[in-house]
Amino acid sequence: MAHKEPASTHLDHRYSHPTAVVEDWADAVARLAEAEIFWLSTVRPDGRPHVTPLLTVWSRDALYFSSGDRERKVLNLQHNREVVLTTGTNTLNEGHDLVVEGEAVPETDDARLRELAALWERKYGSVWHFDVKDGAFVGAGGPALVFGVTPRTAFGFAKSPYSQTRWQFT
Repeated sequence: MAHKEPASTHLDHRYSHPTAVVEDWADAVARLAEAEIFWLSTVRPDGRPHVTPLLTVWSRDALYFSSGDRERKVLNLQHNREVVLTTGTNTLNEGHDLVVEGEAVPETDDARLRELAALWERKYGSVWHFDVKDGAFVGAGGPALVFGVTPRTAFGFAKSPYSQTRWQFT
């Protein structure tokens, strides 16, 4: 599937092995789409950080996540929509880690939410089935708001050899 290309790609030699090469954005997109667990970082109204694990789907050049409207992450987003999503491997010498920075934008279009609900179920199984009503997912746990994060900046950290690639989007 075609995807939006970054405006610039940069290998940071300070954090990269001399033999490292810039990582391809298409490979990063595949990793983002396949990753099962992400960590979402938000900022509380008083400035303290908040981090929580969650599930995402990749669609139309954005990561989507859902949350109950009274959960800490949603309360934080009411004050500051800037977020960081991270995923990767908890190993030192193999795998890749990815960091996506951007704005969490509410998705409320029911047709689009039905598309996303189908992606959730395809990726995570029928236990993650959602109906859609009034601009939100509806499941066993009640309604959940959905947010999309289109990368503004993303980082890829390869571990063999070590490298740091930055992708910048406009």
